[in-house]
Amino acid sequence: MSKFNRVASVFSIPAMGAFGMLYASAVPAEVVNVDMVVKEVELAVDNAGNTQKMWTYDGTVPGPVVRVKQGDVVNFRLKNDKDNKQSHSMDFHAAIVDVLDEFSEIKPGDSKKFQFEARYPGAFVYHCGASSMAEHISRGMYGLILVDPKDGFTEEFPRPDREYVIVQGDLFKEGTSAEDRKWGKDWQGALINGKMFHYDPVHDENATLALESRPGERVRFHYVNAQINDPVALHPIAGIWDRVYDNGNPKNISYGIQTFNIPPAHAITVDLVSPPDRPTNNAIVDHAMKRALNGAITVLLNNEDADPKKGRDGNLVIR
Repeated sequence: MSKFNRVASVFSIPAMGAFGMLYASAVPAEVVNVDMVVKEVELAVDNAGNTQKMWTYDGTVPGPVVRVKQGDVVNFRLKNDKDNKQSHSMDFHAAIVDVLDEFSEIKPGDSKKFQFEARYPGAFVYHCGASSMAEHISRGMYGLILVDPKDGFTEEFPRPDREYVIVQGDLFKEGTSAEDRKWGKDWQGALINGKMFHYDPVHDENATLALESRPGERVRFHYVNAQINDPVALHPIAGIWDRVYDNGNPKNISYGIQTFNIPPAHAITVDLVSPPDRPTNNAIVDHAMKRALNGAITVLLNNEDADPKKGRDGNLVIR
């Protein structure tokens, strides 16, 4: 299992911010230990329970969300389970290190440790960098590391009422080779947090989950494109992105956006605000129909009876 813990405060006179995080004008940098285990396991890839052999961090697709503050130092340890068949690695897009050192692959049964400072705020993908990356990533070896800004929330980067993490990946036919995956052959669908139509009971009779909020709430999505080749044309049907933070960085802000393009291996943060005076619904889609109609639709229900736990207190990935 992954383990995250803060072990030392380096400096500062902290002030309590949203989500119980500490913020100050001087960065309250801390050392954060993050441990993950690579597991090659059978997982359901749709709401009907059909499974495929997936390669994972900690046994889930996507892997666990890592959340730190700008300026924190991350002590990372990766263990490749001894029962695995493949070598694996970790590539944190939030890290500035040596690709031939920290990001090198390890064999089954081995472990690797490395350290990096989270210098830039934002939403960063992580993924396996072992050969072939096309196969390792498309089999589920990806996730999100959130680096919260050192200054906390501001007028331009307001505190959200709820937050969700959505990671969009590829689903290929079982047995598709690494070479065919690279060229997009035998592509079957788009995975949303590990399943086609994961949160879409409208288009999938087997779907039992949807995202929720109350009318008028500011809902923040951290959206990761973990597909190996295709961009994501992210659009909120029946809504407009109130704010878009490219790369999740509060300084990279756009207002009133209908559709935002997310290249492969990139992530953005977007805010959606529903009408405060009535219940409504939104569909968060990849507006490329090939992907939307093959799994990349997420339903957001806005009503007074919204589950108070969804999108709050660290419950960012609904499973």
